[in-house]
Amino acid sequence: MLPDRKICLAWYSCRFIIFRWKRQNVHFEAKPPATEAEAAETVVRIVTRIAELPADAWNALAGDSPFVQHAFLHALEATDCVGAHIGWEPVHLALFRDGRLDAAMPLYVKHHSWGEFVFDWAWADAYRRHGLNYYPKLVCCVPFSPVPGPRLLARNDADRAALIQAALKLTRDLNCSSLHILFPTEPDHAALNATPLLHRSGFQFHWNNAGYASFDDFLAAMTHDKRKKIRQERKKLAKLGVSFRWVEGAQSTDADWDHFYRCYADTYDRHRSEPHLNRAFFASLRETMPDKLVLIVADKDGEPTACSFCIKDGQRLYGRHWGTLEYVPGLHFETCYQQGIEYAIDKGLQVFEGGAQGEHKLARGLVPTATHSWHWLENTEFREAVDRFLERETGAISHYMDELDGPFRREPPG
Repeated sequence: MLPDRKICLAWYSCRFIIFRWKRQNVHFEAKPPATEAEAAETVVRIVTRIAELPADAWNALAGDSPFVQHAFLHALEATDCVGAHIGWEPVHLALFRDGRLDAAMPLYVKHHSWGEFVFDWAWADAYRRHGLNYYPKLVCCVPFSPVPGPRLLARNDADRAALIQAALKLTRDLNCSSLHILFPTEPDHAALNATPLLHRSGFQFHWNNAGYASFDDFLAAMTHDKRKKIRQERKKLAKLGVSFRWVEGAQSTDADWDHFYRCYADTYDRHRSEPHLNRAFFASLRETMPDKLVLIVADKDGEPTACSFCIKDGQRLYGRHWGTLEYVPGLHFETCYQQGIEYAIDKGLQVFEGGAQGEHKLARGLVPTATHSWHWLENTEFREAVDRFLERETGAISHYMDELDGPFRREPPG
């Protein structure tokens, strides 16, 4: 299976692969670049390097979401953070109409489930125990980034449906076990709900700006115990000589990024693992999208000691990575969550996303927020079994979210 698939991908990388749309059916045809007559047709190419696609046209489809911007996905590829060598093979779908990029889908052939944050390890194990291969699989996501956003980059539901159909066909043509579309947001949901793909519910913890004028205003909305604990932690950090500064990407220096990466890499090293992202990746983002980047730097006695890396758009701040050079009580929560919330209030942002997992975030003002994914398994028996599992899991997640006790006062402060 694997050699045939690799031959197939090698063919894709050197030729145009064109889907012709006839009565909702998709047909593969390998051809040289399109002629003028063919340019009037709707065609879908499989692209193994996003650099082959026009950045402006891609970004027009991606909207404000920074994680599906051409520069972000290109940085992952150009710095070897994704690629066949680590089990992330790009096979992006690009739908052209009259020679213009009209829809696209970030897509990867995966040989493992690391870096996705919608956990299907149990599914892979079940396949293995029954003598079947779960990998390779096809995944539509942003590598190493559990951030909800657009996945079917299109202007209308018809093109979204076309992308889904093309992805399903590619799943079969590459002998992949399954197709997974992770963390899509509206309007992708409607297009996905119109397909036989299986819906999976999840949740993360996000902070929502209720029109707070200041961080103290935000604290006033919390319960007494939660408010008291955060204030005590901040006082303790101040007594230890810890202060914070926000460094915008456009004003950042090499020293700022060297410090962040040292913190980031050291944290992985202490857990005896390798960072997913290299220094060159962050340098690429600093060069191509500096207005989207924020470093929250913690100084202790005037010397940098910790740092968190955030990405922002017009409405949201996304806490992505952090690290520290020494353990300081309370430093993690302040650097990763409280400072992010304070920054969002100061800049008028509406949401702070604190990343995947972590019920401990509830006490910091982040509340459970639903996330979604859709899945297609080629094996009928396993697809039916997973469908039954997801029905039970959805009920359990809904009950769990309802039972969580929020950090805010039930009555507004008088």
